[in-house]
Amino acid sequence: MRALIVDDEARVRKAVRLLVDWDAHGIDEILEAGSGNEAMELIRQSKPGLVIMDMMMASGHGMELMEWISEFADTVKFIVVSGHNDFDFVRNTVRHGGIDYILKPIDADAINSAVHKAVVQSREEERERIDIQRQNIQLNEFKPIYGEKLFSSLIDDENAAEASIRRLRNEGVVPMQADTVQLLLLQLDASDALLLKRFGHDSELMHFAIINICNEFLASNHSGIAFKYWGAPWEIVILIWNPSFDVQELIFRINEGLFHTLQRRMHFGIGSAGQLPHSLPAQYAEAKLALSRRNLLRSDSYAHLLGAESEDIAERHSQLAFSSAREEWKMAVLSGSDVQISAAAEKWVGELGRAGIVTPEQLHHWTSAVMLFRTQLLRETLGDTAGNAEAALEQSDRQNQPPFVNSYAFTLFAWRDWSYGFMSELARVINERQARDKRTINDIIKYVEQNYMDDLSLLDIASAFFVSREYISRKFKQEFGINFSDYLATYRIDKAKQLMQNPHLKIAQIAEMVGFRDVKYFSKVFKKQEGLSPKAYRSKLEV
Repeated sequence: MRALIVDDEARVRKAVRLLVDWDAHGIDEILEAGSGNEAMELIRQSKPGLVIMDMMMASGHGMELMEWISEFADTVKFIVVSGHNDFDFVRNTVRHGGIDYILKPIDADAINSAVHKAVVQSREEERERIDIQRQNIQLNEFKPIYGEKLFSSLIDDENAAEASIRRLRNEGVVPMQADTVQLLLLQLDASDALLLKRFGHDSELMHFAIINICNEFLASNHSGIAFKYWGAPWEIVILIWNPSFDVQELIFRINEGLFHTLQRRMHFGIGSAGQLPHSLPAQYAEAKLALSRRNLLRSDSYAHLLGAESEDIAERHSQLAFSSAREEWKMAVLSGSDVQISAAAEKWVGELGRAGIVTPEQLHHWTSAVMLFRTQLLRETLGDTAGNAEAALEQSDRQNQPPFVNSYAFTLFAWRDWSYGFMSELARVINERQARDKRTINDIIKYVEQNYMDDLSLLDIASAFFVSREYISRKFKQEFGINFSDYLATYRIDKAKQLMQNPHLKIAQIAEMVGFRDVKYFSKVFKKQEGLSPKAYRSKLEV
């Protein structure tokens, strides 16, 4: 802390220097002034925390200095040292916030006690100022969030809407007389990497900048407000309570501002004006639907309303459902042919282009249907191993994600390339898994051929090859048209027929040699397959 001694007598200033234990009070710099006027100038320049002053001085009365400190430097603590025991002087010292009034000759204990009191009080006030400043910073940071939450609740929480609008009106954010409102929904392009890069990939900062631009066009006559909508991460809502506002003109002006600042124009969905706040949920849904049905093939339209054209778009969507391309995609994937896959992707994009209308809603339905198609085809071709294949494909999806449906930079070519990559990867995984399954079945067959004479069970085979019993049964049915137990029985009987060529082997011996522990059961299975008993079969061989 810095201190200033003000007295027109140098010996008094020296006495104060000697009597005060400056180090004990944490005061590391002492300045001096010989008059009130000089003191004012030093206070302006050096900003001391403590002033020890005389009341009667030749140039600049102590009373004037006290009044000046009180008005222009009210954080400075001051102590009066005077040779006049005047009640008016004491009273004015107290009135202007002085710490103490000490009479000359100066008592060391008295002045050190007063300095201690001044320093403690100054430090406490400084801590309070810092705390208040910190709270104000936090409050300023919190206010936008608080406001966003209140505004978002008008859309999300009908139960809280009345309380929220009341608070916003009481705080002067929404005009008291505003009873109607129109909602505009600005949908940002989450895939716009170049714009995000300009904001250091900080989406919050990007929101803040765009909201500020929008509010510049609303603030001049307090016509409305723009805020970040908490219900969706890439949406900004604008509420307009000035019924005379031309929203189409407003959207045009905002977009000109956005283009001037960010070289971007953005899309707005428009809700039908209604009562504040109860119409807002329906307005938001209407504006969002209008955006989802905007024609991506038209790059010159930025204001979107629901209407008869929107209903027509929904009808045309149903005519271009994925079901119309499903079989062709399936055949292309199962063929594994790059030519067929490329043709299927090209045909789909061509149909979209010829329709003349492509909307985010349509593309969203398509991508959902395509993902379901993949799941069903994997199950159809791979059975109970489809889950593992789908998990592997989900990993590759990160490198081949579908284009963002709300992208401002829409091109049919991007969707063609994605669908080609999607089908190619699906074909590759199915072919690899089927080849692996084929190898597994071949290995199982070899295992059976080597161990058919043992007590083999489906569970033993499944455990040996780390697959399920159901998998083996299904694969044997696909490959040979029979289940595993029938295949094993057939193989054993064929081996038994070969052994019967040896007349020295008994039927019971042959049965055991091919894996049957019960000769009666062997005879039953043999007769079922060959149409006659083992004995009759051998007799036929001997003829």
